[in-house]
Amino acid sequence: MKITTIKTSKPESLKAFERLLIIMDELREQCPWDKKQTFESLRHLTIEETYELGDAILDSNLPEIGKELGDLLLHIVFYAKIGSETKDFDILSIINGICEKLIHRHPHIYGDVKVTDEEEVKRNWEQLKLKEGKKSVLEGVPKSLPAMVKASRIQDKVAGVGFDWEEPQQVFEKVQEELAELQEEVIAEDQDKLEAEFGDVLFSIINYARFLKVNPEDALERTNKKFIKRFQYLEEESKKNNKPLTEMSLDEMNSYWEKAKKL
Repeated sequence: MKITTIKTSKPESLKAFERLLIIMDELREQCPWDKKQTFESLRHLTIEETYELGDAILDSNLPEIGKELGDLLLHIVFYAKIGSETKDFDILSIINGICEKLIHRHPHIYGDVKVTDEEEVKRNWEQLKLKEGKKSVLEGVPKSLPAMVKASRIQDKVAGVGFDWEEPQQVFEKVQEELAELQEEVIAEDQDKLEAEFGDVLFSIINYARFLKVNPEDALERTNKKFIKRFQYLEEESKKNNKPLTEMSLDEMNSYWEKAKKL
């Protein structure tokens, strides 16, 4: 497939960004809704927009990705506007701050550090963060992340400083070990210990996904979408045959399910 790059000059990009900043100023001054917004009121909307972007990416819907990126950019500009009003930060300090951080954390580009691969880049990144005053490599993992994403980020972070398995087979054996321990608690019927062991199984599976270079969140969402599509096919077929799902036998449902898999 031929990849075509959209060519936009920097002056055009800067002019477009300036236009967005001007519109944001006008909305903040004149629109009743925009005037009322705060960091707190925008937070849940920003999270929603991020998930919408994630959906578009998983659907490979490139036009929608572009639209959702625009929505997220608006949120960044909005936060910057509010920050300028409290005199804590503004769009200029935000951009300069991230530029300085990128330069500092890429000494293999802007300095004399040599790296051989992306894993070495990641290790250097975590070590630089510790030198910047971070007390723990795990400080950068947001507390409010969904548990699966958080587990994945935790494992990435600690691996960046060398706390990691050497071979995928070792991780797979750990998964099997955790499954055996889970089964012991299933038999023992201790709900609290069972939940703890179930968490260990999930954590080890997520770690194994990392070694397989699979994003567990994307993989699970892919399965969710597949399941939804197949189940909705089952629902459609039941309507065509005027037979509600509640009146179908499991064998009948499975028959439609297998057809859905072939489709």
